[in-house]
Order: sequence, then structure tokens, then C-alpha cells
Amino acid sequence: MKILKFGGKSLSNGDGINKVLTIITDKINEGEEIAVVVSARGNATDELEEILDLASKNHNYKPLFKTFKEYQQDDYRDVDLTEEFAVLEKLFEGVSIIGDYSEKIKDQVLSKGEVLAAKLLTAILIKNGIEARFTDTRTLIKTDSKFGNAQPLEQLSKKNVIQYFRQNSDAAVNIVTGFIGSNSNNDTTTLGRNGSNYTASLLANYLDAEELQSYTHVDGIYTANPDLVSDAKKIDHLTFNEANELANFGTTILHAKTIIPLLEKNIPLRILNTFNYQNKGTLITSKAEGEGIKTLSVLENVALVNLEGRGLLGKTGVDARIFRVMGDNDISVSIISQGSSERGIGLVVAADKATKAMMELEKEFESDFYSKDVNKITVTDNVSVISIIGQDLSTFHKPYTALIKNKIIPILFNNTISGKNVSLVVNKSQLNKALNVIHGEIFGVSKKINIAIFGHGLVGGTLINQILASAEAIEKRKDIKLNVFAIANSKNILLDKNGVTTNWKNEIQNTGFSYTIDDVIAYANEHHLENLIAIDNTASTTFVKNYVPLIESSFDLISSNKVANTLSYGFYKELRKSLADNQKNYLYETNVGAGLPLIDTIKLLHLSGENITKIKGVFSGTLSYLFNNFSAKDVPFSEILKEAIDNGYTEPDPREDLCGNDVGRKLLILARELDLQNEFDEIAIQNLIPEHLREGNVADFLNKLKEFDPIYNKIKADQKPNHVLRYIGELSGDLQHDKGILEVKLVSVPSDTALGGLKGSDSFFEIYTESYGDRPIVIQGAGAGSAVTARGVFGDLLRLSDKG
Repeated sequence: MKILKFGGKSLSNGDGINKVLTIITDKINEGEEIAVVVSARGNATDELEEILDLASKNHNYKPLFKTFKEYQQDDYRDVDLTEEFAVLEKLFEGVSIIGDYSEKIKDQVLSKGEVLAAKLLTAILIKNGIEARFTDTRTLIKTDSKFGNAQPLEQLSKKNVIQYFRQNSDAAVNIVTGFIGSNSNNDTTTLGRNGSNYTASLLANYLDAEELQSYTHVDGIYTANPDLVSDAKKIDHLTFNEANELANFGTTILHAKTIIPLLEKNIPLRILNTFNYQNKGTLITSKAEGEGIKTLSVLENVALVNLEGRGLLGKTGVDARIFRVMGDNDISVSIISQGSSERGIGLVVAADKATKAMMELEKEFESDFYSKDVNKITVTDNVSVISIIGQDLSTFHKPYTALIKNKIIPILFNNTISGKNVSLVVNKSQLNKALNVIHGEIFGVSKKINIAIFGHGLVGGTLINQILASAEAIEKRKDIKLNVFAIANSKNILLDKNGVTTNWKNEIQNTGFSYTIDDVIAYANEHHLENLIAIDNTASTTFVKNYVPLIESSFDLISSNKVANTLSYGFYKELRKSLADNQKNYLYETNVGAGLPLIDTIKLLHLSGENITKIKGVFSGTLSYLFNNFSAKDVPFSEILKEAIDNGYTEPDPREDLCGNDVGRKLLILARELDLQNEFDEIAIQNLIPEHLREGNVADFLNKLKEFDPIYNKIKADQKPNHVLRYIGELSGDLQHDKGILEVKLVSVPSDTALGGLKGSDSFFEIYTESYGDRPIVIQGAGAGSAVTARGVFGDLLRLSDKG
């Protein structure tokens, strides 16, 4: 025989109860021997309790009772439920007159939910040609008289059940009321919440059932609650021990007492979905199928009671006193955590019992307050417990580190005696984010990286399109899901927690709205977005003021914007301190050399203790193109300059390139990577623009390009033979002190050197070190262009996403 148990949502009106009828009919037609245990339909138990409460306060409960009756009867008007409704009406009337009710009365009221469900289902089955029999467990399951949470009298109940099923072993299927029983006086009792599951497991035990099938509204047990973690996966198999841990730590599908009767007889439990009953669900047996983390479970309605005292050090019997208080006041402790010194003890209890626990502990430790052994007893509300079932402490550092990286600091944690389950107490406001962070770290799902991109011009727009085009392949190859949730320009922003689409340009234009950085931070918090990265592709001097607030709000940073690294040394240090304090990263490889691995190389050399003695090179792709071509061709300087402007190699105002400030900023960035404290105004920059052309509007300047020719024709002609012009940045001096010598200048070099042989718009860098002597490390390649720079930013993004 198989025991089938259907939950309240499965028996709800419409699709629910129709699916239940189909499942039962199919099993009978296939010749299976079954018994069916039912919960109250829909939200009947909660509704009956609410009506009872209204009646006890002499409020008007009748409209709600009318709604209750209409739902329970629904379209099945030919099913006679008048007896149950009449009993309920009398009970509510009595409670309303008295203004109070006992637990005994409450049990009588709540029991009607299961009775109504079983009677209705029996009648519908009979109407559909299925032989069915209403079975009232109040005549079978005999209990003690602890109303509200009665305990079955096992021997008597077992005898009744076996005898009943033996006498009714005909073709009819028994439709059994879950949740209810009766005491020796035949007074109705209930088995506590989730009692219908308990009824089903007791029947399975007593009847030596082949399997207990529990039908719910989900496909089985998941690696986490799918309502909280969208990437949660169904678990095909669990052991009873694992299921018991899940039950202890809040999984609503299971209840701890349900497991024990099944475990005694080694009866498999299968969790199935009424609405997708072809799915095989989750099977729970005594046989283990592999080690490892199985699932995350959550306890939400809890509070943390903290007992602190320096005088508790080495004092024996503290735990015994605490647990005596808890036991005397019927307060269950789900977690206790303490240091070996016993200076602090934390207890996780039900939220509605926390205040009582604190008050009773204050009474118990009253003398310890006077002696100063106990300093304070407090309650921390709004906390939740996340339990990692199957977590071994040897690998616990991975999810823990991921939490810290996302600025989620557990209030306390402990592990079970077996060392295979770890529980964390976190602030309730961080529960959703914490679950997703842990789940993404420990299960085989893609690690989700949530990205906000500021600036969508040439570089930013190219980057966005590169990410969207590559995201699917990166997820397959690296298990990293890149999710661009925000795109912003200086005025408007586009937000989508599920990720922007390839139509982002139109969407930001049509649906974008004005914003502040606080709006972006609030949106990320509201939607519990984890692994946050902000990318600055602007050239804005004002946007960098947002860096510290972003860092403090758990964002890592990536920037192609050079401003932040070239402001005052004071700001530079403040930014680094914020990064260190918040354990966040800031990558900016494209600040110098676009996509070339220059900054990383210098960082690595410096951190390894290598003494870098000089850095020099061509830092600007625009000026590289200009002087490479001017040196190689017998044409005027203005013609090459106009060619560069027409090809879009320069800024809209070419003077921004020709003044040398951009090269100076890049040189300063490298100097600061060596811990030098130079400021921008200390750089000696040779401005390539004739003084009389430095002011005025762009149009006037562009009309006077020929005025460059006599100056640069002379410079070119005055060179030594076989020399070429290059515009370079150079860092020199004693770089072991606080400041170096920074120069940006036009130089003439032999054409047969590496620097002299530069072509096109390539950037070129020479790094001289003590170890390498006069043979520099050379880095050369494309140093400009939106695609190259965007690809460099993308590289930083992938590097940061790969970090643990």
C-alpha cells in the first residue's frame, strides 16, 4: 500500500482539486492500493483561527464565516456539509457570548477543516465512479489531552488503524482526515501544525506502507527556497538524516516529527507536485547518495537573545541555568552559540518568545547583575537563520568569504556535532541577498555579477554591446553570469534587475529617468543584488565623488576614467583607505595603455620588491600616430594633424591631446603605483600647441593648423641623421623616495631603436628595473580606440568576476 497525502494548496478550488482527482483516479485505474490523507482545503485552518479570534473579541465574524463556507462548498452544492457548518456556527456563537475560548474549543473548530476536506473529496470521488470511504481519524488516532499539540498514544492508535484497515480492505479507497485525533474522553485533539503530514507518516508506519507520497505545490525539495533564490535546483534524493536537519531548520514541506515514524520502518518518503505530478519529485530514504552540501534552509520568525558578562569566565553551570529557564517556560532554543570563555552566549528562539526569554533570564541572573558577573541581557529582533545542510567546516570559508565580500556580516554562526551542518544568523533585511550569495557560491549554478555602467559613449556603448554579445558564452565557459542591471549617462538611467537588453539605447532614451547615485544603491539593496560592480566609462571629474559611497555600499569599481587616480594625493589615499576598509577592489588597467597589461605588470613588479628605476614611453595613441607619420612622410605637420582629426583619432578639440595633459595624467598614475606622492602640477609638460593658439574656440583653431608647420618643420630638420620624433612621458629619479621626476616631452631618437621603429598609433612602454639593468621590459601594442579600451575594461570585469 502507498499512502498519499495532499496539502491545502493541492486541495484548493479549481485546478488543485481537479488534479487531485486525476492523480487518485489514475492510481486506482493502474491497480495501486492507496490510502489518502488530506489537509484542510486552501487556507481553511488560518481562516477558522481568524474567525475564532474575531468571535472571542465580539467582532462581526459572520461575513468571514460566510466567505469560508462559500469557498468550502464551492461548485459542489450537492455535497452535504451542513452538519460541520452547523457545529462551527454553534461554537462561534458560544465563543462570541463568552468572549474567550479554550484550547479544547480551538481544536474542535480547527478540526473541521480536515473533516470538510475529507467529506468533500470522498463525495466527489463517489460521484466520479470511484469507490471511496470517509475515514475520521478521531476514531483511530488516540492521543493525550494536550490540546493544540497532542501526542499520539502509539500502541492504541496502531491497534485501531490496523484493525480499521483490515476490516475495510475492500476496493474502496479510504479518504483520511489528517491533523486530528481524540483523547480517552473522545474529545477532539489536534497534532500541531504540519499535523497532517504526521498523520500520514503514522499511517505509513502502522500499515508498513511501501511509500509515503506527499503532494505539495512544488516539484520537491530544492537547494533553496525558489521564491527567494531563482537559481535553486530540485534535489532528487535526500537521506532521512538530511531531511531531519532540514525539518529542524525551517523547511516547511517537512516537519521533524514526520520523519521519525518513517525512519523506524525505513519507508521512503517522496515529495511531489500536485500540479506537475509527472515529475518524480524528491525521494527521501535511509540510503545516502554521496556527500556534500544538499540545501539551504531558513528560519525567519526568530530572535537572538544575548547574554554577556565578563564574570562568566570559567564559571560552571551557566548553560544549565539558561536551559532550565528555557525549559521551565516552554521556550525552545534552536541554536546556541558561545565563545570558550563564556563571556557571550547567544540563543536563537521563536520571535514571539524572545521577550519572555529575556525577562526570565534577567530574573535567573539577578544576583549576577549585582555582582557584575553579567553585564546585560538583550534581544536582537529582525534576524533570520540560514542553515547550510551538509556544509563541512573545511570548506565553509568559501561561502563565508563571499558573504563578507558582499558586506553581509553574520551575527553568529555554529555547526552541529557532526560537523556537517552550519547555521548563520543574519539580519533579516539581508536574508534574501545572503541566500543568493551562499547559493551561488556552493552550488553548481552560475555566479551572478550585477553590473552598473556609467557612461555609454564610444567606450561605454562598445563595452555594453561586448558584454551582451559574450554573456551566454562566458556563462557556459566560466559559470559567471554577467547581468548589466543599470546603464546611466550624466542625466538619465535605465534600471532592470533582470538585465538590460540589446535595445538598451532606445530604452534609456524612452524610459530612462534622472537619478542620483543613491538611487542606484537603493535599487541594488531593494532587489538584493549581490556581487556588485560599478564601471565608470565617463571622463567626468565630478562622477569620481561617487566612488567612496559606491565602495561603502558593497560595489567593486572598474574605471577607464583617469580622473580619480590623478586628483590630489590626499584623495588618492582616501580612496585606497575606503577600498581597504570595505575589502573592495578597484581595477583601472585601461587608464594607461588602453588594453595593454601595463599597470598589472608594474603592480606585480613593485609588490614583489623589484626596484623600478625608470619608466618611459609613448602614452598617447593619438600623438603616436601623429609623430610616427610626420617622421616617416615628407609632408607638413598640419596635413598629418588634419588627417588624424578627420579620422577621429583626436578629441573633438585636438588641443586636449596636443597640450600633453593626458600623457601627464597617465604618467602620474604609474608614479602613484610605485607609491610616489607626486601631484599633477609637479609634472613638467611640454605643450605642443604654439602659445598664441592655446586660447579661443575650436573652429578658429582648426582654421589655423598651418601655423604649426614652420615650428615642427624646423624641429624635424634640426634632428641628427636617422632620427625620428616621439612624444613621450618619462618617470625617473630616485624612485625609492617620496617623489620622482615626471616629464612629458618631445624627443628625437634613433630610428633603429625600438622606440624609433614605432608604427601606426601603437603605445610603447619601457620599464627599467634594478634586476634587468639596461635591458628594459618592453610592452607595445594598440594603445587607443574605443574597441580596444572597451575590451580592456571587459578584461578587468572578468578578472574581478573571477575573484573568490
